[in-house]
Amino acid sequence: MKRLRLLSPAKLNLLLKVNFKRPDGYHDLTTLFERIDLCDELIFERTKDGRITIDCQHPHVPRGPGNLVYKVAALLQDKFRIRQGVRVNLKKNIPVAAGLGGGSGNAATTLLGLNQLWELGLSKAQLMTLGKTMGSDVPFFIAQSSWAVGTQRGDQIQSLSLKTKLWHVLVVPCLKVYTKDVFGAFLTSKKSTVEARTKMLTKPKVNVNILIHVLRKNDVPRIGTLLSNDLEAAIVKLHPQLSKLKNKFEKLDVGGVCFSGSGPSVFCVARSQKQAKAVARSLRKTYARVFVVRTY
Repeated sequence: MKRLRLLSPAKLNLLLKVNFKRPDGYHDLTTLFERIDLCDELIFERTKDGRITIDCQHPHVPRGPGNLVYKVAALLQDKFRIRQGVRVNLKKNIPVAAGLGGGSGNAATTLLGLNQLWELGLSKAQLMTLGKTMGSDVPFFIAQSSWAVGTQRGDQIQSLSLKTKLWHVLVVPCLKVYTKDVFGAFLTSKKSTVEARTKMLTKPKVNVNILIHVLRKNDVPRIGTLLSNDLEAAIVKLHPQLSKLKNKFEKLDVGGVCFSGSGPSVFCVARSQKQAKAVARSLRKTYARVFVVRTY
């Protein structure tokens, strides 16, 4: 095999609970991942010169060692003494730094792709172990599941066999929000931290197991009421204008509204494809990056 084309999907977090800060400096999390059909495209071509070359037209995507695709390829070359090289054509459709896991998905897709292209013969468990070194969301994409629960740093993955497919409208404001900044705001704002934890303790309905149960029943209206993200207060603290976006969603009679990951992306659960398209039309009057997406 000399050439391989793979899709690299995005994700949403239907629930994100921040439990405590770990000794390693990361936070212990509980999150429910959903893979969606907003995808980047990666084309891998094996070369003999040993070089790693990334072609990408997106102005904010690095083409050198700063790119996770490059880092993964370099890691595999070094660890397994690979003399072959690779040229990667990366077509970005997923917005950058938007809480959708675009970079992590690219890293996972590169691990999966080069495992085939370079005939490494690594198991999924081995790929996940390597993926954890690249980012907490990477193991979810390696699992290749539509649904999964993430624990510890979010990188301990339990895939879920759910048949449920949801329709969403996703809005990505034209600003970058970085995870480290959001967690910094989360930590420095004691009030936000206490309120978030108190909310989780006093509202037992915000529970990953209950959400999974409702997803199995495909109870779309109730699914919307169970969306939760402990980082929301920190995201809005950094970018107060995002609260206006959430309010616009809520005025459109959708099933539920939530930030994905560390933001700034905001999404809703729609009752049907028809409703999703109608909501998207309304939001496109104000926002440039509006997507109708579905579970993938």
